[in-house]
Amino acid sequence: MRHTESLRGAGAGRRSRVVGCALLVIALGAGVTGCASDGNPLSAEPYDAADQISFGGSVDAGERADPDKPLEVVAEDSDGRITDVTALDASGRYVAGELAADGSRWHSTSPLAANARYTVRVSTEDEDGAPGREVLTFITGKPTTTKRLGVTFGPKAGTYGVGQPLTAELNAPVKDRAQRAMVERALKVQSTPAVTGTWHWVNDKELHYRPQDYWPAHATISVRSTLEGIKINDRLRGGTAKPLTIRTGDRVIAVTDAATHRLTVYKNDQEIKQIPVTTGKPGFETRNGVKVVLAKERFVRMRSTTVGIAAGSAESYDLDVHFATRVTWSGEYVHAAPWSVGSQGYANVSHGCVGMNDDNAQWFFDTVREGDVVEVVNSAGRTMEPFGNGFGDWNLDWTHWQAGSALTSTTTSSPQEAARLRPAAV
Repeated sequence: MRHTESLRGAGAGRRSRVVGCALLVIALGAGVTGCASDGNPLSAEPYDAADQISFGGSVDAGERADPDKPLEVVAEDSDGRITDVTALDASGRYVAGELAADGSRWHSTSPLAANARYTVRVSTEDEDGAPGREVLTFITGKPTTTKRLGVTFGPKAGTYGVGQPLTAELNAPVKDRAQRAMVERALKVQSTPAVTGTWHWVNDKELHYRPQDYWPAHATISVRSTLEGIKINDRLRGGTAKPLTIRTGDRVIAVTDAATHRLTVYKNDQEIKQIPVTTGKPGFETRNGVKVVLAKERFVRMRSTTVGIAAGSAESYDLDVHFATRVTWSGEYVHAAPWSVGSQGYANVSHGCVGMNDDNAQWFFDTVREGDVVEVVNSAGRTMEPFGNGFGDWNLDWTHWQAGSALTSTTTSSPQEAARLRPAAV
């Protein structure tokens, strides 16, 4: 079976037209073929198939296509067939589609955007194998749905540690897996250096993105949405989203060994400091696993009542704490603990935080930034939650992380490839 090459620009005689309907029907016949001097039809210039094209609806009236209806291309002459179709809008978004095995019909499988200009490039082949080409344009109209799915990316622009996940918060829930896949596919992440990563649905309104391993040091990471105008369901279309660019700093990883009472800090894979610490005592064990620095607070008043310990009880406390580096929203910090200096390096006596002397706490506070990795090993505590109490995302192995993507079981073809499927050889 002979195939034409990927689409190129139209020839000098090519005409561009505005399609004013939802259903685009292209009648592609054998048309006019031309042979090169060597007699090989494949070496001929593609013939202009414009004379074999017809449209449904009123073109002259200037009507816009209904974005809620599919795009279809049909070869009406049995002597000719479609070999390739690409359809994309002015912003570069491809429309995925399926081509029948015999090349008789192509139809879109992804929704069209509203208020968008599309360019459709069709390659054909006649019974002798000579190629034909046509390029058409059309504009879609206003959607019938009015609610917009807004996306807010996080964190704020800035420089972070290599453990910082990207977040996408939606202003409306998306529960259906196919609709989730549509949303996820439109959230574009680009990293320099490049990484392998994927989105994970935390719940119906929140997604996190992380690589298989931590981000590279000194990387530039950008995220944007191409959802605008895309139909997600009968009541919802994609809205606007402000793109985000963040950067990573040095690779800083702090590992606390609760059994040896030591916190070791690594910078770009080189050990730079060991600090004697104390961690959670029995009944208040520090969580095991990987956490990410959420914030740094030079002064925090820590009261036992905020974590469910009654005032006046044997375990109650009310302390002024300095150089507090937060790693969970429930109140776990790495901080100065001058009251426990005698136990630091020898015993675990805290209520769950990692405590150290003032000088070491200030050094740690000044060394780390948001997004840096803080890991605890050999504690009797439970493992850090993946979500809801900070960024425990890295406690899911890569297989389980990928399972949270709506694209896991779908085709691995890119939208560009999906939009240009060719018939099977016969």
